[in-house]
Amino acid sequence: MDPISKFIPAPVIHVPQLGEITLGSYLIQRLVELGVGHIFGIPGDYVLGFMKKVEASPIEIVGTTNELCAGYAADAYARVRGLGVCCVTYAVGGFSLANAIAGAYAEKSPVILISGAPGVRERLRKGLLHHMVGDSGTQRRVFEQITAASCVLDDPLIAAREIDRVLAVCLQTKQPVYIEIPRDKLDMLVQPGNKHLNETPQSDPNELAEAIGEASWLLGRSSSPVLVAGIEVHRYNLESKVLAFAEKHNLPIASTLLSKSVVPERHPLYVGTYLGGMGRPETTKFIEESDRILLLGVPLTDLDTGIFTHQLPPEKTMFVTNNIVGIRYHTYQHVLLGDFIDGLSGCSLPTFKRSVPLVDNPINAPWTLEDPQTPIKVQRLFQKINSILGENHTIVADPGDAMFGAVDLSVHSGSEFLGSAFYATLGWAVPAAIGVQTGRPSTRPIVLVGDGAFQMTGFELSTAVRRGLDPIVILFNNKGYLTERFILEGKFNDIQDWNFHKLPEVLQGGKGYEVWTEGELDLALTEVLAIRGQFCLIHVHLETGDFSPALKRLALALSKA
Repeated sequence: MDPISKFIPAPVIHVPQLGEITLGSYLIQRLVELGVGHIFGIPGDYVLGFMKKVEASPIEIVGTTNELCAGYAADAYARVRGLGVCCVTYAVGGFSLANAIAGAYAEKSPVILISGAPGVRERLRKGLLHHMVGDSGTQRRVFEQITAASCVLDDPLIAAREIDRVLAVCLQTKQPVYIEIPRDKLDMLVQPGNKHLNETPQSDPNELAEAIGEASWLLGRSSSPVLVAGIEVHRYNLESKVLAFAEKHNLPIASTLLSKSVVPERHPLYVGTYLGGMGRPETTKFIEESDRILLLGVPLTDLDTGIFTHQLPPEKTMFVTNNIVGIRYHTYQHVLLGDFIDGLSGCSLPTFKRSVPLVDNPINAPWTLEDPQTPIKVQRLFQKINSILGENHTIVADPGDAMFGAVDLSVHSGSEFLGSAFYATLGWAVPAAIGVQTGRPSTRPIVLVGDGAFQMTGFELSTAVRRGLDPIVILFNNKGYLTERFILEGKFNDIQDWNFHKLPEVLQGGKGYEVWTEGELDLALTEVLAIRGQFCLIHVHLETGDFSPALKRLALALSKA
């Protein structure tokens, strides 16, 4: 025997135990159990092994043109399906996703980020490895700032429990989580534990009773109350409960920009979208003059309040979000939104007799074409879009005047309105439409996007071609960054003009239209509604100084302020 060999420990041969499963297989199994049908991402060597396992599973990988677009698509997928997943390699892939994950975190969208990483053994033996920046924990530390939970799956004793923990947090908080897999740990055997390690959050019974008691007492003595349903109502699937409560008591109900379409906008109790000074004056006046304002799941952001031009005095406001309730100047800190709605729905409250105001919204007027040669204006563009909306359409709006103008659209029952309406990241809408139609094939997205935003991510329509998706993209070409011009004019707002309508030639799929006049717009939208199976891009030329009625209202409100 070699004299040195006695000092070398014999190799440890692990005998699989009953119930053990490989790490990669367990993660995929849990995603399937939670209803995930697609993962958006870009391959890279540190994540190839996991992607190969996904490819052999019921989950389909949707390759995008870049990692940022994968994040936007997963975000939108989560908004229509309840959970989205994106998967990338280490650092060059992960850091490219940071902006999308930050937006999902800010707007409470449950996205799982799965990142491959250098193997544990190679980090120890080989030192500097490609894609790494700093030590091996750098990427996790970055994402800890913009996710609700994170884990690195490098320990077989706790890996399964860590997966279950972060998935539970994602579903409970409706915010992104981060899962990192060292590539040499993908096939390690793990022992599944309790899939419900975290107890289901519960309201404090005493605080809940007090909050409901105070709210019902105030509402019972109100003569002109109103309900504003926010984004958390949608995220926690409480739309039907909130609408049933409003119908039971004939309580007028409004949405915010972030929660637009949380209730059917042609419902007789619907007041409109509340946006402070940016909203329609009839809606704003009706809500702000109410003697009791019940805000359910509404974070008061600057965009939801028309850059804080709202008038919602605390003495008549009941502010209810998940985990905290504020009623006048009283605060209840351990009350869940769903429990509050259930409790309030069980109270004896009057049937209110307040009439919903008639809103003078020219965009809702029937579309008539008088002179086909008339140059198209923004207001008329939105009026035409409003006229074609059907129950199988989902409006996906990019930040800027495309989104502000969409405030006045009347979304049908069964439709959706999606936008980056708080984080407001340009370039969100086109890749988001890929996520929307992948997650909900029965819908047809109508994308509203400016020329500047389109130049950031518009080539994601390549994925639409490859997958046979057919979003309708309406591109607002006002020669640069209009909203920034509105704030401060300068040459920095100029961009290179493109022949956007010729993009189908580059992508070898889709159909493009160039529109200057009302007649051309009318013809293009009539045609694209009949075209299925390929994207359609309508390139609309607009005057640089022309903007939507909503943006004009905001300018007036800010000038008064």
